This record gives sequence, C-alpha cells and structure tokens, in this order.
Amino acid sequence: MSQRFANKVALVTGAGCVGPGWGNGRAIAYGLAKEGAIVIGVDRNADSMTETAERIAAEGGRFEPVVADVTDGAAVAGLVSRLVTRHGRLDVLVNNVGGSAPGGPVEMSEDVWDLQIDSNLKTVFLTLKHVLPIMEQQGGGAVVNIASTSGIRWTGAAQVGYAASKAGVIQLGKVVAVQYASKGIRINTVVPGQMHTPMVEVRLAGQRSGGDVEALVKQRLSRIPMGFAGDGRDTAAAVLFLASDEARFVTGTELVVDGGMSVRCG
Repeated sequence: MSQRFANKVALVTGAGCVGPGWGNGRAIAYGLAKEGAIVIGVDRNADSMTETAERIAAEGGRFEPVVADVTDGAAVAGLVSRLVTRHGRLDVLVNNVGGSAPGGPVEMSEDVWDLQIDSNLKTVFLTLKHVLPIMEQQGGGAVVNIASTSGIRWTGAAQVGYAASKAGVIQLGKVVAVQYASKGIRINTVVPGQMHTPMVEVRLAGQRSGGDVEALVKQRLSRIPMGFAGDGRDTAAAVLFLASDEARFVTGTELVVDGGMSVRCG
C-alpha cells in the first residue's frame, strides 16, 4: 500500500456508520489512515465510530474520534481550533455528513426540509468557513465533498430536500474551488450512486420498501448498468485520489461513482 498521505492530517466528518460494514465515512477514514494520514473522525454518535477505530488500529493507523455536531457553527469552530492546536496543520478535509428523507414539497414538512439543508449543505459551508483560513495560511490543502447522484438526476424516489441540498454541495464546491485555486487549495466532489452501505438495511429499506431489504436492493440494482452495487470502499477510492497529490491539477469538478447509472437513458 502506498503512503500518499504520510505526515498529513485529515478531518473526516461522518466517520461513523449506522451498522457494521463499509459505510462511506468509515471507508474514507480507513483508507486515509492506511495510507499514512493522521485521521480525525467526527460523528455525533461515539459508538458509530468504534468499528472505524478498530479497523484502523488493526492496520497500525492513527485515528482520533471526536464527538461533535457539525451543523453547529460554534462546535465546528472549536473542533478545528483544537485540531490545529494539537497537530499544527490540516491538509485534507472530507465532508461526508448527510442523509436522505423521502417526499416532495407537498409531503415534506418544513422542519424536515430545514434538517435536510442543515445536514447535507450547511455542514459543508461551516467546515469550509473554518478550515479554509487554516489551509490558506499553511499554503494549500485538499477538500473533497460527498454529494449524490440525486443532486444531478432523478434516482427513483422523490426526496427534494436531499436532491436540492446535494446539488448545492456540487455548486458550492465549484464556486469555492475557483475562489481558492490560486491559494493552493483544491476542492472537488465525489458523487456516489446506489451504494450498498449499512444504511440500506438500517434506514432506507424502512423508508421505501416497508422493511423489505431484498426488494429494495433488487430495485436499486435494476438501475445500474454494471449490474452490481458499489460500497463505501468505492467512494473512498475516489476520495483518496482527489485528496492526493496525484490530483494536483484537478479542482472544481466531480467524480461520479455509480456504475454508469447517471448516464443511462431511462
């Protein structure tokens, strides 16, 4: 395994997972740590990061779990301040917090809409607000935001809050990438498709198929030209490339990881 992130400090939000296996945040934190980074993982639930920490420890990596709510600006400011005081720098930021809620504008309550915007989009805004000055001062850094194919096309369910906020993540990344390109800071977005992560069993099946995971998986697979679903490791592979020096000339763009789903007609 390469050590693309040796001596680098990385912050990964949403580093926990709702169940055992390869969620996006867990796989991203694991991949960065395995390739040499000191990874600060953030989640609202400490227990959700236990398996993340165990997997990283088994590889001899460094992982520091932090419990924080990144929809809270003061919490984000404190988190970044403590991180920089402890480690002196921050080289990589991965924004992975978020989740979907079903419904169109008629069915969805105003409170749920606000929560979708806060968790999926405001979190990215807040981390950028407090991390960008650090990266600018040290002369560079890499940011990778996690969006969704729901932000670029219809993916089979009305989830307007999720779709709108993830589209916002993509455009936010483009604008800020241009603003900070001359400062040595690269900002890109990974756009995962129908990944089979622990969230499928724990949350999405209950929302969309009455708890029938098998039916939901079959439905999701039918949309993927490659005929199989990726998982968090596929998202992580894209993140690690975009965060690494291999992508030194890549900024303001998206890497879609969906088995061809978003370019299929119909």
